[in-house]
Amino acid sequence: MRFLIGFEQSVERWTNVLWETLIPASRKQAEVVAKLRTECDDRALILDRQRTLVPNAFVVQLPPDAHQQLISCSGQLGRHLAIQVRKHAAERGYTFAGPVVVHLTGTPGAHVGRFRIHSRIAPLQRRTGA
Repeated sequence: MRFLIGFEQSVERWTNVLWETLIPASRKQAEVVAKLRTECDDRALILDRQRTLVPNAFVVQLPPDAHQQLISCSGQLGRHLAIQVRKHAAERGYTFAGPVVVHLTGTPGAHVGRFRIHSRIAPLQRRTGA
C-alpha cells in the first residue's frame, strides 16, 4: 500500500511541475487535457452511425526548459494524459485504430513559450511471422 501512495504522490508532483511550467498561474490546470480532448473532437472521422474514429497518437511539444525538467517522468505523464484521452473517448463513444499514446517532446530549434499538440491516427501494427 505504501508503494501505491508513494507512486501517487510522485505522479502528483510531476503533474504539478508540468502545470507550473506550461501554464500561467491565471489559467486552469486542465488546459493540456482540454487541448487533447479538443484535438480528438476536431479530428474525428465519422465512419458510420455507430463509429467515430479519432486520433490515437499524440505528441505534446514542450518548450526546451520544460522538457528538460520533465524528461525523467515523461513516460508516466504520457500514460496519465493517455488515460484522460481514453476517458474522453469513452464519454463520447469514440473509437481508436490502435492504442492511445502521448509522447512529450522538446520543441526543436526556436524557443516557444507554450506547448503545441500534434495528433494522428496510427493503426495497430500486426506482426506477421511464424
